[in-house]
Amino acid sequence: MESTMMVRQDHALNLLDSMEIGEVRNTLGKIAQFQSIIQKTLKNGHDYGEIGGVTKPTLLKPGAEKILMLMGLTSEYNIIEKIEDYDKGIFAYTIKCILRKNGQKITEGVGSCNSKEDKYRWRWVKEDDLPMGIDKDAVKSKVDNYGHTKYKVENDDICSQANTILKMAKKRAQVDATLTVASLSEIFTQDIEDMAQFQERENIENMKADEVVNIQVRFGKHKGKTLGQIMKIAPDYIKWLAQNGKDPAMRKACSMLLNTKDEDNKNDDFVESDNKDIYEGTPFAEDMEV
Repeated sequence: MESTMMVRQDHALNLLDSMEIGEVRNTLGKIAQFQSIIQKTLKNGHDYGEIGGVTKPTLLKPGAEKILMLMGLTSEYNIIEKIEDYDKGIFAYTIKCILRKNGQKITEGVGSCNSKEDKYRWRWVKEDDLPMGIDKDAVKSKVDNYGHTKYKVENDDICSQANTILKMAKKRAQVDATLTVASLSEIFTQDIEDMAQFQERENIENMKADEVVNIQVRFGKHKGKTLGQIMKIAPDYIKWLAQNGKDPAMRKACSMLLNTKDEDNKNDDFVESDNKDIYEGTPFAEDMEV
């Protein structure tokens, strides 16, 4: 065992002896410059995302694609392993992403995804949508941003998610390869990029105009208040959130609230305008029914 460790150390020393320190310094400098360019080029919320409790932002698919384009790399994908059991509802894929430049292989990354992951195995439903025979007190529940109680139940349509699971494995492989080839692991992570995007997309797609007033703000000077309450006392803050909020779901909610308010104002102006015309002496005011 000791002899094996000594051989490995000797090999490492031989590698160091064969390196040109000047070239190493130059390479490290180029890596630092490239990392700086990437940080300035990629957009938060689109190319990468920041999630509370995570020290490094997570690289998203659009950001990975942009990096590969900047480096002139192309990607190809191979399925290393797959399980497709439609009877049991079990799907699992492991994908290899190979990056090439001018046909030459540069590096590769691996990504996996399966139907037993929480976001595919489970779904959150309202009480009215609970499957027959499910006791709401026996399953996990949560209160969403709209004040609705939802319950965690098994996804009974997992087969429809097979292609989504395959694409997620492909995306993870691409991000893994990108982080490696661009030496960006110290800047970005990929461990939770899929969960963040999934939750964000779900929140935005399920948003309803009559519910946004009940969304509770959990940050800033209006923390604890709903958007409806804030709209009454500080409408300018709602406008600011619609344009500058970090959370896409919050931006959309504020925009929907502002649009609803604009529609209400238009209706009020229309009624007020009609009354004003009659009061000031519309030519046919006498002929109008009272």
